[in-house]
Amino acid sequence: MWRSRALLAALASLSLALGAAGSAQAGVGLPPVVSHVPTQDDVVFITIDDGWNHDPQAARILLEKRVPAALFLLPGATSYDTGYFTGLTGQGRVTVENHTVNHPDLTTLDAAGKDAEVCGAGEQIEAAFGRTPKLLRPPYGAVNDDVRLAAKACGVKALVTWTHDFTTWGETPPTPRLKSGDIVLLHFTPTLAADLQRALDAAKAAGLKPAALMPHLKAAGLVP
Repeated sequence: MWRSRALLAALASLSLALGAAGSAQAGVGLPPVVSHVPTQDDVVFITIDDGWNHDPQAARILLEKRVPAALFLLPGATSYDTGYFTGLTGQGRVTVENHTVNHPDLTTLDAAGKDAEVCGAGEQIEAAFGRTPKLLRPPYGAVNDDVRLAAKACGVKALVTWTHDFTTWGETPPTPRLKSGDIVLLHFTPTLAADLQRALDAAKAAGLKPAALMPHLKAAGLVP
């Protein structure tokens, strides 16, 4: 069971009351914000957001190429076709993580709003997939210590942003040279299959392989 909303609000109010002088101390003990994973392994991390477009070709690539991936899903985007995602997670290489309920900028919400978005999404993901998500992708990558505090109260171990966005937004973006530990951002859009293949090709060109995110976060000492 998630920590009570009343306690979360009290903690957030206390954090704000610390003021600028206490801001550094306020961050102690909060889950880290990770845009790149420090590792000696030749790996990259594939992450895919939202979940609105359920492209069978993208699913085939993930399954046939046995690609480990973290899916940061919105509950509403999965509820009308949960089977699409359970088909991916059933192979054991894909995990479902938290991306909030309605995709707001969490830094603009009060404590109760943060709680509703983060804890609420976690509860819905757990109900649908039988697993409590431990990672949060804050929408738009918008993070501050109050967001981290809310995430901690909802059981989140790390807030994951990204190193490179491979999503085609109108036109195909330049393909960066990937490095070990990079976090690749993709979205469940109509171009996901092509974007995913481009990311996998970029990884191969750099001598890297996709890997599961959580074990490497633990190995780097970023999560317990």
